[in-house]
Amino acid sequence: PVAMGAGFGAGLGLALASSAFIGGSFVLKKKGLLRLCGRGRARAGQGGHAYLREWLWWAGLLCMGVGEAANFAAYAFAPATLVTPLGALSVLVSAVLSSIFLNEQLNVHGKIGCILSILGSTVMVIHAPQEEEVSSLESMAEKLKDPGFIVFAVCVLVSSLLLIFVAGPRYGQSNVLVYVLVCSAIGSLSVSCVKGLGIALKELFSGKPVLKEPLGWVLLVCLVICISIQINYLNKALDIFNTSVVTPIYYVLFTTAVMTCSAILFKEWQHMVLENIIGSISGFLTIVSGIFLLHAFRDMPFTPSLLPLFLQLGRADPHPPWSSADRHQSCQHQPLLPSEDKGSQSAEEEEEEEK
Repeated sequence: PVAMGAGFGAGLGLALASSAFIGGSFVLKKKGLLRLCGRGRARAGQGGHAYLREWLWWAGLLCMGVGEAANFAAYAFAPATLVTPLGALSVLVSAVLSSIFLNEQLNVHGKIGCILSILGSTVMVIHAPQEEEVSSLESMAEKLKDPGFIVFAVCVLVSSLLLIFVAGPRYGQSNVLVYVLVCSAIGSLSVSCVKGLGIALKELFSGKPVLKEPLGWVLLVCLVICISIQINYLNKALDIFNTSVVTPIYYVLFTTAVMTCSAILFKEWQHMVLENIIGSISGFLTIVSGIFLLHAFRDMPFTPSLLPLFLQLGRADPHPPWSSADRHQSCQHQPLLPSEDKGSQSAEEEEEEEK
């Protein structure tokens, strides 16, 4: 497990605050998009940008900006594989607020899914891999020149272009994965830019001439481009699909992309013991299971009639079946002699047979 320190506490607190603000931003932005739809304006999913004149959307963007700023600072204090899994809390915040303010259904399966996501994130944080130390822009530049990361970045860019220009026009309106995959893939590169800028800010505050380094400005430009793409396609996904669907799927894909990018760029998994590897994989699979429950059963009504009989109020029988009056009596409670009614009935049957 990652060693506890002063930076870990600061990174943990910032990551928790980031999840709260980002989870609320999804609801505010969705509320603003719904108001535009009611006014007959061009929807974001159809290429419209009328949401730029809606104050609720700007409030959601402001919350997301605060959350991303907190997230930015958290990445500067803690490894990416510690900060990113805590994004599962934004799924919980978004799901709960959506059920309250957007009247979106959150049944028992969704609640269990949120709990599983939190538990899985906790396990991943406990068994997070040690990040290789990168303390200067020079060492960051060496990492960015690694052939493995170059291949990864090229694959991300090519796949994103294919999703935007080929898959988007055909399947973007019917498949939630198209736009969310774009956000997740580009997001993995934005996290790398954030880590580099965090290192640059640390050097700047320590008095080093960071402003003269071209790498810091390149990382800043790349971060602005990546965030712009993420905001654009996340708006399209939120406008077309349910918030409780977009948020968890975005979390799973974004976490996977960030973990892959961090493992390639910072070599985080090379020095992990078997216990931590199993713990990290188990935690991530637990998160995926929770996300599946939250997504797959979102439209299934959960009524008391679906519960087992002994859990249904007013329908459970407190007495055993054999003690009920309408059940067959046991042999020891049967009369030894037939009753008068049975005797008269048998006599009538004998007279009919003789006739």
